[in-house]
Amino acid sequence: MATAALVLLLAVAPAPAIAMDFSDKDLASEDSLWALYESWRAEHTVSRNLGEKASRFDVFKKNVRLIHEFNLGDEPYKLRLNRFGDMTADEFSRVYASSRAFHGDRRSDSFMHGSAPAASSLPSSVDWRKKGAVTGVKDQGQCGSCWAFSTVAAIEGINAIRTKKLISLSEQQLVDCTASNWGCSGGWMDTAFQYIATGCGIASEAAYPYTAQQAPTCNTCVRRLVKIDGYQDVPANNETALQVAVAAQPVSVVVDASGFQFYSEGVFAGECGTSTNHAVTAVGYGTTVDGTQYWILKNSWGLGWGEKGYIRIKRNVEDNRGLCGIAQVASYPVKTSPNTKQDVHDEL
Repeated sequence: MATAALVLLLAVAPAPAIAMDFSDKDLASEDSLWALYESWRAEHTVSRNLGEKASRFDVFKKNVRLIHEFNLGDEPYKLRLNRFGDMTADEFSRVYASSRAFHGDRRSDSFMHGSAPAASSLPSSVDWRKKGAVTGVKDQGQCGSCWAFSTVAAIEGINAIRTKKLISLSEQQLVDCTASNWGCSGGWMDTAFQYIATGCGIASEAAYPYTAQQAPTCNTCVRRLVKIDGYQDVPANNETALQVAVAAQPVSVVVDASGFQFYSEGVFAGECGTSTNHAVTAVGYGTTVDGTQYWILKNSWGLGWGEKGYIRIKRNVEDNRGLCGIAQVASYPVKTSPNTKQDVHDEL
């Protein structure tokens, strides 16, 4: 069996909440910072015991000042106080970006979108959100299932492209049923694609809703909705090949997300490595007015993070692995077969 990105994410985000703004006035004194911390805790429903609260407040203060000072600079992206506000950078990395991506043996099948045509032959920009092929941003909750969200977003995309119907599909089915993966402890997107292609298909979100925990049993072949015929891997370490694939459909990718803690807007060009640890979905690409090329990535940390749940990261960097390792391991589902009449009935 082919293997690709093994994404092992530990615990994940709490209930979604909106990022908070603050001003110089909030930083003026210890009392004003305490008031800001209390407001942040209330906004994000964070409870702390008395012993932990003081140490967490110290972390919060450092993070608030880091965000403030960073935003005074001229970087092409901005930071914002979000639900990760009283976590240290090391804690964030361990919890949200501590997994290892297992590259494994890549499939030898030919790349159906072409090997590496000239970038000049591709559209200058693509945004599958504007083409009706991307569902709303979701939140994986307290389950290490980023791999399932990446898989599902890619399948939602190709299904919308092929059928002209955008349907939210079930991450929970993959968490419960993909035997070769580890549920809330991680998994391979390619293995999930293979499970859907060789099995009964994948159910809608409504038919098999998300619970953010792995069930002891799998709801086998119950109300399956969408079918795919397989998957293909994008040639590794080739951003042009990845661009070719994303021009055709949303694509599952893995990145090093250790630097994403307080990302808010703009094109991320900050420090990150290539030891990929988090699965997301590339849903487009483009270029800013000043000529900076970027990827559009759909994340699964809810609407309160990033650009309403998305991040743009710099594209076509000197390292052929891509910024944050985005070009190392990417794959996408193949769909040529129609969904059955029974499947369509189950959608209703």
